[in-house]
Amino acid sequence: MPSAITTLRRKAKAVHRNLRGAAMAARALSSTEHPLLAHIIPMRRCNLACTYCNEFDDFSKPVPIEEMYRRIDKLGELGTAVVTISGGEPLMHPELDDVIRRIRGNGMIAGLITNGYLLVADRIQRLNRAGLEWLQISIDNVNPDEVSKKSLKVLDKKLQLLAEHADFHVNINSVVGSGIAHPQDALVIGKRAIELGFTSTIGIIHDGSGQLQPLGDEERRIYHEMQSMEKSSFTRVNAFQDNIAKGLPNDWRCRAGARYLYICEDGLVHYCSQQRGYPGVPLATYTRDDLRREYFAEKTCAPHCTVSCVHQISIFDSWRDPQEPASSHAAPAPSSELVQIK
Repeated sequence: MPSAITTLRRKAKAVHRNLRGAAMAARALSSTEHPLLAHIIPMRRCNLACTYCNEFDDFSKPVPIEEMYRRIDKLGELGTAVVTISGGEPLMHPELDDVIRRIRGNGMIAGLITNGYLLVADRIQRLNRAGLEWLQISIDNVNPDEVSKKSLKVLDKKLQLLAEHADFHVNINSVVGSGIAHPQDALVIGKRAIELGFTSTIGIIHDGSGQLQPLGDEERRIYHEMQSMEKSSFTRVNAFQDNIAKGLPNDWRCRAGARYLYICEDGLVHYCSQQRGYPGVPLATYTRDDLRREYFAEKTCAPHCTVSCVHQISIFDSWRDPQEPASSHAAPAPSSELVQIK
């Protein structure tokens, strides 16, 4: 268990995070001219191979740190509020701590999505010192299977280390949907997360193209029970997830390419992880004109999208600025990239 001093330090950091978050939310409502969230990929390689995932390989080298600095500085110039480091497995990047420091140095909130396998006490303390502000691990099952090795059995000791050492906020995301053999595992995972002092959320796993697959009756029951365990926040977008659970489309204004940016390892801006190829413009040359164009561009893939972080970000502008069908897109990324717009 953490000491009293550690607990007080965490509470102070949480207050500071919440104040920063509130200020950024107010800025998001007052201006549409900057990105609210960017996902940046410092490394496509992963140490796992979950069968539902199309966001990794087993051979890519880390993006050189100087190039990462240029990309982060560019996001800072665009006024980005939050940068989430993802992958692949970002903890495999040898200079990840410097990436986090650069994000914080640009005045942006720094987050990390990891499978958790590489977490040890010293690594967690290094993340503290680098200035990481939040971390998420998605745990797919209680016991590993052929679909996913991200299991509570394997990761529980890592969660205990986080509970003891992490100064940053930790969220554990459990899942139901595509390929998950035991949906009731989500309840076990969620309860364990809360027991350790973390927040807990549930997501619906997309298919290989990031699109909607309706849940069965038992999956829906578990999904709703998990929802009741989640803490309320402005990022809870239950109307979106509820429709996905029922297999229904959503009517919303996707602001990807403007309020949300996905920066791949090649430094290209994409709508999201499941629409890699559009707009396919280098971040280095991305301008406010690009942000403005994509802000007003209707995305035909939106009705059946399951990428919840884009849903969450788009809430800020759901009440204003109707969109129009996009007249054209930039050239898509190389053929090795996923291109899925429909």
